[in-house]
Amino acid sequence: MSNLYILYEHASGYALFRVREFEEIGMNLPQVEASVVDLSKFATVVKLVAFYPFQSGVNALDNINAISEGLVHDDLRTFLDTNLPKEKKRAKMILGVADPRIASAINELFSISCQHTGVVPELLRGLRFHFPNLVKGLTDQNQNKAQLGLGHAYSRAKVKFNVNRVDNMIIQSIALLDQLDKDINTFSMRIREWYGYHFPELIKIVPDNYTYARVVHLMKNRKEFSTDREEELEAITMDSGKTAAIFEAMKTTIGMDISPIDLINIESFANRVIHLFEYRKSLQEYLRSKMGQVAPNLAMLIGDQVGARLIAHAGSLTNLAKYPASTIQILGAEKALFRALKTKGNTPKYGLIYHSSHIGKANTQNKGRISRYLANKCAIASRIDCFSEIPTAIFGDRLKQQVSDRLKFYDSGELPAKNVDVMQLALQEAEVEREQILLKEKKRKKKEKKRRKEAEAAHNDNHTNGNTTLEEAVNNMEVA
Repeated sequence: MSNLYILYEHASGYALFRVREFEEIGMNLPQVEASVVDLSKFATVVKLVAFYPFQSGVNALDNINAISEGLVHDDLRTFLDTNLPKEKKRAKMILGVADPRIASAINELFSISCQHTGVVPELLRGLRFHFPNLVKGLTDQNQNKAQLGLGHAYSRAKVKFNVNRVDNMIIQSIALLDQLDKDINTFSMRIREWYGYHFPELIKIVPDNYTYARVVHLMKNRKEFSTDREEELEAITMDSGKTAAIFEAMKTTIGMDISPIDLINIESFANRVIHLFEYRKSLQEYLRSKMGQVAPNLAMLIGDQVGARLIAHAGSLTNLAKYPASTIQILGAEKALFRALKTKGNTPKYGLIYHSSHIGKANTQNKGRISRYLANKCAIASRIDCFSEIPTAIFGDRLKQQVSDRLKFYDSGELPAKNVDVMQLALQEAEVEREQILLKEKKRKKKEKKRRKEAEAAHNDNHTNGNTTLEEAVNNMEVA
């Protein structure tokens, strides 16, 4: 007759339970499922053999990390070796566990038959539900504190959060940049139509939307704009010929007169458009700096905006790193892909990476070939960016050069350098740059520590001086 023991890993420690009448329970599994929520019935099924509490939060975190990786911690090994039956009786026992990886590790270590299916999950569910009532001295409040503390520590260790490498900011920035482009284009056309009633010739003279909005904001009423302000206008247009053409057109314009209230609204709207242009420029700089922190190799390879769009379309840099090169190649062309599969036509050769300058440089017959090659390099760059602790743009620069060399090979037949040689050189350069970054970081931390100590010392001195002054004031009051 086999004896069933259950190993239960709790946030507060390890517990070992013995199951009574194991074989009968296995035959009546539906009845066991129904009795799990009833403590009086469940307490007759299991009996606590031993409980090992964790010594500290750090000790609990070490144990839970080992369990999550399928390893037997030294504490668990000692606990099982002490409380399980002797070696002669272990042949007739079964140990129930929650994780099959822990089962194989314990089986290899103790030569014990382990089980994680059948009745074991139901018994573990009951232990999880009634655990504070089965262990003396453990309350619901203590259990919640232990679970909360361990959960936070475990999540913090797993995530290893770094505020400088948050790809969500890139996703939001590129979405906002696309929306700004649409809004700026719409507003620019609106201001051209609106001010065109007053000065229609200006539309052809100044084709750039940003410059047009600035000129409108400066000129306002064309009849009141004198030649004395020619330098101001030329500072905006950056072209003396355009400035002269504007003054010449003002003399013979067919535009109608406009009321002051209309000019006020046009000026206000032009000011808004100018601010949108300036904000877009600052947002583009922010995106460039963010891509340099989060995905420098991908940004170096295909550019900031194309790289950001790939990350946004994949959902995160981690998701993009998991994609194969064939998926990255057609990322963004899903509709065309499924339409081609449905109609049994030609599948698309490229998606978002089409906007990369590399594909634009290729000949028509080589666009498909270079898109496959570029997607392969994008997959490598995204994986390096995602999983490297200290991101550098060395690999992205080398990968970009490889794509350029491949384009030359397609055009002239000039053989590019071997990939193994290029990557070996990139590894050496990356190691040198990594050491330099670590040295700078060490110096920065040292300066920060020194500055903090000086600030604390100054604060303590001020506090001491304040106390002395207070004592003197009290003494003076007593003397008075």
